[in-house]
Amino acid sequence: MPKTTNRWRFATRALLLQLAAVALVVALCTGVYLALAVQQLRAEAQSTALGIARTLAEDPQVRAEVARISAASGPPDAASLKNGDLQRTALDVAARTGALFVVITDEDGIRLAHPTSARLGEVVSTPFADVLAGNEVVEWQTGTLGESARAKVPVRNADGTPVGEISVGFERTGVFDDLPPLLSVIGLTAVGALTLSLLAFQLLRRRWERLTFGVQPEELVALVQNQTAVLDGVDDGVLAVDTAGIVRVSNAAADRMLGLDAPVGRPLVDLGLPPALLETASGRVARSSAVIEERVLYLDSRPVERAGRRLGDVLIIRDRTDLIALTERLESVRAVTAALRVQRHEFANRMHVAAGLLDADRIPDARAFLGELVERGSVAFPVVGLDLLGDAFLHSFLGAKGIEAGERGVALRIADDTQVIGSIIEPEDVAAVLGNLVDNAVTAAVAGDRAPRWVEVAVLGDGDALVVTVADSGRGLGGADPMSPRSPGDDGADRVHGHGLGLPLAREIARRSGGDLWLIDPGGPEHGAVFAARLGAAVSIAPTDDRKSP
Repeated sequence: MPKTTNRWRFATRALLLQLAAVALVVALCTGVYLALAVQQLRAEAQSTALGIARTLAEDPQVRAEVARISAASGPPDAASLKNGDLQRTALDVAARTGALFVVITDEDGIRLAHPTSARLGEVVSTPFADVLAGNEVVEWQTGTLGESARAKVPVRNADGTPVGEISVGFERTGVFDDLPPLLSVIGLTAVGALTLSLLAFQLLRRRWERLTFGVQPEELVALVQNQTAVLDGVDDGVLAVDTAGIVRVSNAAADRMLGLDAPVGRPLVDLGLPPALLETASGRVARSSAVIEERVLYLDSRPVERAGRRLGDVLIIRDRTDLIALTERLESVRAVTAALRVQRHEFANRMHVAAGLLDADRIPDARAFLGELVERGSVAFPVVGLDLLGDAFLHSFLGAKGIEAGERGVALRIADDTQVIGSIIEPEDVAAVLGNLVDNAVTAAVAGDRAPRWVEVAVLGDGDALVVTVADSGRGLGGADPMSPRSPGDDGADRVHGHGLGLPLAREIARRSGGDLWLIDPGGPEHGAVFAARLGAAVSIAPTDDRKSP
């Protein structure tokens, strides 16, 4: 397992990054909410000041008194204003509403009421022309009492003409008295959000590492690279199935061997595979073999665990078709070699007999012995009709098979209609196909209950092709189809005519040469199953001599 060289694990870095993002979002939201809150407090203060000013400007006594003073010819007396009705009214309103000030002026901007009595009779420090023009003004201004949120409303006489103004203000600190508690609530909310996000990310991190078994993304990249290199760099098929029976990994070799198309993500039972493969892939059987589309596959299943947790099973698929076919050919070659060895030994013995007769001057007996030897051959194979085969390879091969069949109590014979013109040029393919059919027929004859036990072989030449038929005295197939590919041990497999491996391989060898292998007769009351095979380009036709004798 590759190890990450970074100081911080990816999960930690991702957690810190997400926490920073959440903190930024919380700070941004807090700032926006705070700005909105300040704006709302300012608006409320201005609205309150405007309401007070409007109410006071509509008061009849205030309107009459301001109109009277404004209509006088001279400036108002500050001493009389200090104890006047407007001053008492303004101070009373300021006290009841908590306003910083309530100021009343005449049409010249002279203060008629002010929180500081020393300022009475003086012109106000802020502009008043716009108000005396009949407009209401609401804004933040700085005057003699400091910065405040103030509202200015015109005071009108009986004719509706502005003759003065009412100015009401709330000081800045009073406006934002509710801001500290609001800030506390906002801060607690932000801290709570960060705490919840931290807990959520911790849970997410634990969940993440549990799902990935602690493997970091950098390690996952390396694992994917290694997996791709391994799966695509081997000839063996790899099929991984999880505990739910879903295919999670299938390399190109497995798809090719099993004839699958995009199996990843699909249930294994829905892929139409043989029971032997399903049992092995699920871990119920550690090793088995199967024949799929004329391929002999060896299956090896291994469980996959991580941190004590079972993840599924991995099926290793090895194609042994060529190896089995080569084994069949080698078995045939072994049989021919054994026959030649017996032939050589017997021929040597007979040469010793002929030499002994000559040494004893029994010339007539030696001539008779040699004539019989020429007529019968070097070895008397226990095969009836073997002389019908003119090809030396077929003669020796079927003679050797006859010896093996005789050891098992089965008589091998050559059919009367056998005729082959030319010589065999593909002995390995012929030995593999014909040997498989003969061996299966001998096994069927041994397992049968008919007597005598026999196997009959017919060999015919068809141009450069070789056609063979093999019949036996066994019980027949009994409804089973040995030509259909199946796994060893599958229900319904014909246990007599091979084990589900030899016949498909023999058919594949025949088809490679342009021929085929098929079932002629499944068997009946008089004989067992009859198989036929055709191998193309297996015979070299001997040149025909058309010249006539003189």
